[in-house]
Amino acid sequence: MGRKRKGRDISGWLVVDKPAGLTSTAVVNKVRWALQAKKAGHAGTLDPAATGVLAIALGEATKTVPYITDALKAYRFTVRLGQATNTDDAEGEVIETSDARPSDAEIKEALNAFVGDVMQVPPQFSAVKIDGERAYKRARDGEEMEIEARPLWVEEMTMIDRPDADHVVLEMVCGKGGYVRSIARDLGRALGCLGHVVTLRRTWSGPFEASDGVTLEQIDAEAQTEALDARLLPLEVGLHDLPELRITADGLARLRNGNPGAVLPGDAEYGDEAWASHEGRAVAVGVFRAGALHPTRVLHLD
Repeated sequence: MGRKRKGRDISGWLVVDKPAGLTSTAVVNKVRWALQAKKAGHAGTLDPAATGVLAIALGEATKTVPYITDALKAYRFTVRLGQATNTDDAEGEVIETSDARPSDAEIKEALNAFVGDVMQVPPQFSAVKIDGERAYKRARDGEEMEIEARPLWVEEMTMIDRPDADHVVLEMVCGKGGYVRSIARDLGRALGCLGHVVTLRRTWSGPFEASDGVTLEQIDAEAQTEALDARLLPLEVGLHDLPELRITADGLARLRNGNPGAVLPGDAEYGDEAWASHEGRAVAVGVFRAGALHPTRVLHLD
């Protein structure tokens, strides 16, 4: 029999403005400790060098993580032109250089190829698995791998600033699975000048904004106090992209047992994914069919 996990049954979201230098997992562990939470996870990994929105789900909110992971998110990043590195960011070794420097007009024109449905190859130093092993572990051993290209939806790609000939600041709005380092690498190649990421910040992810994020200093100062509890956002915030359907009294009992439950008419159409609410609290997520929600995730909130 497994050992029972210690901690509080606390549910909701804490939006952290992640600093550079920490892994996403380290931030999750810090938040779990500070809130004495039994269960926690994050919605979308940030590289250690990256900053910005890291949405931490606690308790039952972990069941809604896929809806934030799938949501659009925005990144602001600076590309260093004229250099390629083995990690596609400033943490790696420079492996190739170029004296070519594109004009602003050439950069803006090249960005058009990075909008819409694009295919991108993850960096050699990434967490994708190759034959069951993380790519970065094999890359550290000096192995060069063939990594399969993956699809990415890019909603917007905008040039924000050109501080000097060697640098360009870009903003990208994209779906899940995007590697900003791959964008920088591929843009540099397309421009004939090479490139890698030097700064990266996730400015928003779904409903969560970096400007609303709590810092690690604040987490340390308010650890295990009601002040930090008060910063939690409701679980329901993570369901912002799904229609809400109010559950009937009979439907509530059925849903809580994992069965389809009758819901009142709402914005959902047949076959839509939606969430059912009782007195404003989420009780389940599922598929709406014939006046009932067929649950795929049942939420147990106090």
